[in-house]
Amino acid sequence: MSETTNAAILERLEKVVTTLQDNSIKMGELLAVHNEKLDKQDQIDGILFEKLESLHKDLNRETELIKAGCERDIRKVDERLRTMEKKMWSIFGALSIISFLVSIPGQSILRNLTRPEQPATLSPSQYDTAWTTLRTSTSVSSIPD
Repeated sequence: MSETTNAAILERLEKVVTTLQDNSIKMGELLAVHNEKLDKQDQIDGILFEKLESLHKDLNRETELIKAGCERDIRKVDERLRTMEKKMWSIFGALSIISFLVSIPGQSILRNLTRPEQPATLSPSQYDTAWTTLRTSTSVSSIPD
């Protein structure tokens, strides 16, 4: 009985060893498949990261272009507002001058400034005096009147 027990134990151990070998082979295959999947996933991750980096660069470039366009538009609007403000102040000044000139004090100043002047004429004097020098007398002239 001891031989049959030993034989049964040996047979059983051989089955266990065979099963362990089969399981070890299957685990190796599973690990190989798993490693292959991990390698593929690493490749996919690399491609995705490259695409993500490319998208990030494109997004930054487009953002800079939009920012530059907005800044240009803001400068244009600011310039137009400044031009409109200058025109507004010019119109305001012109209107204030016109309203002053139309007002009563302005009218009196205008009358004083535009008063017709007296004609500047020389009136003949009562006495025609002649002037003389040491050599000639101006009262005696060689030119007939």
